[in-house]
Parts: sequence; structure tokens; C-alpha cells
Amino acid sequence: MAPFRVQRRSPLTADETWRRLTDWPRHGDQVPLSGVTVHPAGPTRVGTVVVVRTGVGRAGFDDPMEVVRWDPPAGDAPGRCRLEKRGSVVLGWAEIEVRPQGDGSEVVWREEARLRGLPRLFDPATAWSGRLLFGRVVDALLAE
Repeated sequence: MAPFRVQRRSPLTADETWRRLTDWPRHGDQVPLSGVTVHPAGPTRVGTVVVVRTGVGRAGFDDPMEVVRWDPPAGDAPGRCRLEKRGSVVLGWAEIEVRPQGDGSEVVWREEARLRGLPRLFDPATAWSGRLLFGRVVDALLAE
């Protein structure tokens, strides 16, 4: 697996930061050639499946992720969400943590990802591109 971590501070409250980072369809707006659907529709909870479709037309793949932990921030307690990747192309997991920090909040996005069939030799490049991509996604979601 190719582990990576993205950490950001935000002037937004922990609740607002959480809301923006877990508004799954907005993630698709930040990544070219992708879209996001959520099943079932409605509030996210354990068991919710987030599917990222990457590609154009039939030339693409789905990256389904199941929410296996869902603890929104409450008071001074941090919020934590864990998604397990359930697809045939992208394997691994992602964790989002949002904690109050002074007048704002801090985000820590941890992920371990692997592309099926890609030799481990490419793990450093996968981690580098994951940090770059998700760093940009987090920055964009918090800036809007």
C-alpha cells in the first residue's frame, strides 16, 4: 500500500469543515473527469457507499468506498470518518479527522491506496500523487 497524509488548518469551525469535507458530491467537482454518487441518498452514516466514477463514457472505472466509521465532531471532540475501498481497481482506505483548533479547525486526511495490478515499485509515486490530488481537493473544499 502507498500511505500518505494531508494536514491543513482552517479558519472554519470544526462543524463547517466537517460538513464541507463530507459533502461527497462536491469531491467530484474538484477532480477532473470524475463524478460522485452516494447510496443510499440522505445523510451519511455507517454503511453509506460513496462511488467515485473516473473516466469518460465507458472508458473509466468506479471506486466504491463504504463508510465504516462515522463520528461527526461534537463539542471539543474531533470528528472521524473512515472509508474502506471496495472496488476492483483502487484498494485501501481513507480516514478524515477534523478537530477544533483555536477559533478554527485542523484536518488530517490519511489514506492508504493501491491500484490493483500495479507493482509496489510504484507506491512512492502513488503516495506522491495522492498527497497532491487530495491536498488540492481539501484546499478547494475549504476555500469555497
